[in-house]
Amino acid sequence: MFTSSSNFTNEVDALFLYIAGLSLLVLIGITVAMIYFVVRYSRKRNPVPKNIEGNLTLEILWTGIPLLLFLSMFYFGWMGYKDMRAIPSDALQIKVTARMWQWNFEYPNGLKTDTLYVPVGKPVRVDLLSLDVNHAFFIPAFRVKKDVYPNKKNDAWFKSDKPGRYDIACAEYCGLNHSYMYSAVRVMEQKDFDQWFADASKKAGLEPILVQVKK
Repeated sequence: MFTSSSNFTNEVDALFLYIAGLSLLVLIGITVAMIYFVVRYSRKRNPVPKNIEGNLTLEILWTGIPLLLFLSMFYFGWMGYKDMRAIPSDALQIKVTARMWQWNFEYPNGLKTDTLYVPVGKPVRVDLLSLDVNHAFFIPAFRVKKDVYPNKKNDAWFKSDKPGRYDIACAEYCGLNHSYMYSAVRVMEQKDFDQWFADASKKAGLEPILVQVKK
């Protein structure tokens, strides 16, 4: 947390802290109120019970304020979700295939790898499909997670401005070796990616051509 590795990291982390902070605030408020009522209306202080009439103002406040706070959580979550679904038209399109218990990646020219290589600062769209059971494509450092279904396509996107190696995991239990279903995404400088792609394509007998997503 707090280390920006993709375009979603800061937004997701900020929302997490916001929700955690509000939840803690509500917890403290409820706890303080409970302690106050236990002490204030204990049998020792009130040996003879009294009927307390309702207070419309207080009822509106303790209903309205939490409602507004939790609606704000929904609003910021929805705005973040919209950003995650707004795939740029110039994104590099890569087909991701999941199967027990491995990931495979296919580039537009047909090049297939078991590690995801992407250029730094470039939007990347991953088209997700499973060959057997449900999986979940998860890059923890990028705050990207998307379900992968058999016979149903799904997609996600990300952009990383920080070169390095980041884990890809399956985040949905998919059988005996689920915990071993790992791969990696390697974020490379553009010139290094171009060189890798040209060499790997040549070795596979393919043209080193990348076709961009068209919407």
